[in-house]
Amino acid sequence: MSSRCLDCLVAALLAWALGLGAAAQGDAPSSGAPARSALRVCGDPDNLPYSHEDGSGFENRIAQVVADELKLPLETYWMPLRRGFVRKTLGTDECDVLIGVPAELERVLATRPYYRSTYVFVTRAADTAPLRSFDDQRLTRLRVGVQLVGNDLAATPPGHALAARGATQRVVGYTVYGDGPAAQRMVQSLARGELDAALIWGPQAGWFAQRSAVPMRLVQAAPPPGLPVPFEFAIAMGVRRGDKALRDALDGAVERRRADIDAILAQYAVPRTDVATGSGSR
Repeated sequence: MSSRCLDCLVAALLAWALGLGAAAQGDAPSSGAPARSALRVCGDPDNLPYSHEDGSGFENRIAQVVADELKLPLETYWMPLRRGFVRKTLGTDECDVLIGVPAELERVLATRPYYRSTYVFVTRAADTAPLRSFDDQRLTRLRVGVQLVGNDLAATPPGHALAARGATQRVVGYTVYGDGPAAQRMVQSLARGELDAALIWGPQAGWFAQRSAVPMRLVQAAPPPGLPVPFEFAIAMGVRRGDKALRDALDGAVERRRADIDAILAQYAVPRTDVATGSGSR
């Protein structure tokens, strides 16, 4: 498989982890760029930390910042993130913008990335010697939670890294769909002592660790040398393919309001690899 194809595959896996699931299936057709009376954003009504119908997600807040900069009212078309999301939202002209997508996602026209994040090790803050590397020999005996994505329960990049190090003996898989987000369930399992560690996509890890009754520690997870799957990803906004005018307008708005967007991401404890961030403990 070419490196380009591999990158696309990993971007699709990340889309699952972000909650987009099979949303990437089904192209959003291009369209013209009529005069806009509002910034029409596509959003999931219950997908924290990204979005929520009460406006409490960080993507809701970023959308408002961008809309204000463009001097447009913000309108959100709510739809649960399930199979066919892009086709049923952008593709049917219900809305025009996805606020958070992997920059490599091919079925949309992406803006320049506005942050980069990575998978992180999550452990209880009270535990001694937190995990920092896939070379840590403790991984062969610890109960480690990982996210599973897709209908075939494919492993996310951390699962591949554990397999590469022969550390899958006590791995516990958490599917995307279940009683609450997989990241939330893993943090809860850590708090109850059912797991010793978890490997979670950064923005989800930061949000749920912040809200844990048991303090958690987050450490960025670097993949083992030679592993052909990246761990960190650039996140951008996505519009219909062909809607270059809107993409360019969003790029300009993000650049002018970068400080405000960075502040929102910091408030939500999003681990970032494009800027220096604080400690991962709470």
